Amino acid sequence: MSDPTSLPNFPPPADEHPLRGRMLDVLKDLQVEPNIDADGDIAFQIGEPLQQMFVRCQDGDWPVMRIFGQWLIGDNVPSDPVARLQRCNDFTLQLNLAKVGIANENLVVSVEHVAPQGADLSSLFQISVNLVMEVVQLWHQSFLDQPDQPDQPDQPTDLPSNDYEPRHRPDQA
Repeated sequence: MSDPTSLPNFPPPADEHPLRGRMLDVLKDLQVEPNIDADGDIAFQIGEPLQQMFVRCQDGDWPVMRIFGQWLIGDNVPSDPVARLQRCNDFTLQLNLAKVGIANENLVVSVEHVAPQGADLSSLFQISVNLVMEVVQLWHQSFLDQPDQPDQPDQPTDLPSNDYEPRHRPDQA
């Protein structure tokens, strides 16, 4: 009898989860070591330092893949949940493919694509990962880009300055 841990880990049959199978092939071709987690998502680590990210694949007439990750929120970010969520909303409204939100005190960034048969999954994956990582950095950086304000005893120190203006709001005259 052979040792079951020595057997290779075969991917699921192609007809069981076609998009997930195609994504597993793409990740292996890019020399990214994928794993299927308990939710059926493809978990992978990428970047320097390594970042844990996921691909969720939904098959159907219009297969959709979502590339996402979650990150601890930096110390430079105000503790006010409304300020955090307003900034997430601002980013989501400004961006084309990415969504930004807060879940369990973590920043969550995702990018979704319709991925029909024949779609260039490798390019979509690489663009999406880069976009997600850039959005995470920009979201945190947006709290640092506040102009220096003189100390104002009336204003709590953990709120962003009032000079931040979301770009999606029309100018008021």
